[in-house]
Amino acid sequence: MSLEIIDLIIVAGYALALIGIATWVSREKAGHEKNTEDYFLAGKALPWWAIGASLIAANISAEQIIGMSGSGFAIGMAIASYEWMAAITLIIVGKFFLPIFLKRGIYTMPQFLESRFGSSVKYVMSVFWLVLYTVVNLTTVLWLGATAINTLTDLSMFNGMLALAAFAAAYSIYGGLKAVALTDIIQVVLLIFGGALITWIVLGELGGDAGAIAGFNTLVTDLPERFDMIIDRETRPEDFQNLPGIGVLIGGMWIMNLSYWGFNQYIIQRALGARDIKEAQRGVLFAAFLKLIVPFIVVIPGIAAVMLAPDIGKPDQAYPTMMTYAPVGIRGLIFAALVAAIVSSVGSMMNSISTIFTMDLYKPLLAKDAPEKRLVMIGRIASFTALVIAVFLAQPLLGASGQVFQNIQNWTGFVTPGVCAIFFLGMFWKRATEIGGLAAVIASGVLSFAWPMMFPDMPFMNRVGFVFLLCLGLGMLVSYLQKPDGEDKVVRLGDISFKTGPGFNIGAVIVTIILIVLYAVWW
Repeated sequence: MSLEIIDLIIVAGYALALIGIATWVSREKAGHEKNTEDYFLAGKALPWWAIGASLIAANISAEQIIGMSGSGFAIGMAIASYEWMAAITLIIVGKFFLPIFLKRGIYTMPQFLESRFGSSVKYVMSVFWLVLYTVVNLTTVLWLGATAINTLTDLSMFNGMLALAAFAAAYSIYGGLKAVALTDIIQVVLLIFGGALITWIVLGELGGDAGAIAGFNTLVTDLPERFDMIIDRETRPEDFQNLPGIGVLIGGMWIMNLSYWGFNQYIIQRALGARDIKEAQRGVLFAAFLKLIVPFIVVIPGIAAVMLAPDIGKPDQAYPTMMTYAPVGIRGLIFAALVAAIVSSVGSMMNSISTIFTMDLYKPLLAKDAPEKRLVMIGRIASFTALVIAVFLAQPLLGASGQVFQNIQNWTGFVTPGVCAIFFLGMFWKRATEIGGLAAVIASGVLSFAWPMMFPDMPFMNRVGFVFLLCLGLGMLVSYLQKPDGEDKVVRLGDISFKTGPGFNIGAVIVTIILIVLYAVWW
């Protein structure tokens, strides 16, 4: 079932409107030329609602919608732990990480590592993140987005990726972070509304005349194992390898989430562009509440596909297949919501790639005194180049994958223990040194590759937790081999306030209570 003319008109209208709004919000006052702070950090003037919406828009991409829905089809609601535990992670980031980052006035995560450890750490991590964002993140989002386009329109995978890349470039390259963040509120409203709509429609299909609520009850009754948040090793050994029971709540998923939400440039960059710390904290709290909603509009359609389309070829075909149940017109709106999720994430990644390349590599190594105008131009060229590379790499890398979301988590888990270890050491332990930080990062990759040979049956998420502890310990041990850093590098916590306002604290308690209830109901 393909998109009809009215669907295409809706999608085209959305695309043109987004490009127009992005261009309008990106304009500068007469006589003012866009500088690096404007382009990379939106002039450090983002309000809380733009930060929260942009965090979610950057996060909810094809990887989440297509990939997580596919995992919902294959595994069930347990995959929602990535989303629900992220809500608590965002609160931790807002309370303990953002005060440190904003106090240092940084543009990028590598810049923080340089100010704390030295230039060698900055350059190593800059190259690492550029490769990760281009080869892993961009390729994944474009590939899964093209999967949906191919299912609904029969457009080839390559042409689908090309169309998404062109759209993302058209609305984000000129305006930078301001264009991305200030239009993300539109993107979030559209993708949540569209996601809720497809969930309601497929549940209605299951419920028949009794409606969507009856359809949900049918899912819970007929597929009870798909709503087990804690997977049992004995009854579901294969699924346990991806989501290892109680280990999800106390193990490596914390490291995965802290790395993603706390130290990931294309995510944290929104908060770095905040007016002040209070605005940034309100933004991450807003994002935490939105994260509670995501599994109901992403995972549920995947579970519904088990009953409505049990014979689909790959799990990642679940969400696009469920979209075909929407009537003409509504299908175009839902498709526009999916496109919104994809291009907002692509735009966010492009902006972060341009920021890291320009501010952490090009400027210090090649053009220390370069004018602001040239730096902005270099940033635009870098983001466009990364986009082109990703388009051509996606099919060779992902063409044979089944559950792309789980595969990406697995590969990301090779590096996140070291990333978390080096930031934890840098922020909270004065004695950490440059070689200690580097040792933690290098050990992460080495240990993660060697671990399956020593413990072949251990789930990757448990591996992430153990490798993190080893990297942390090794970083501390090696730090004692080097003279302590000077006081100018040490993060002094005494002049940083971790106190949060009553609104943030009440919101954090509400989020926590909601999560306890959700896990208690579907334990």
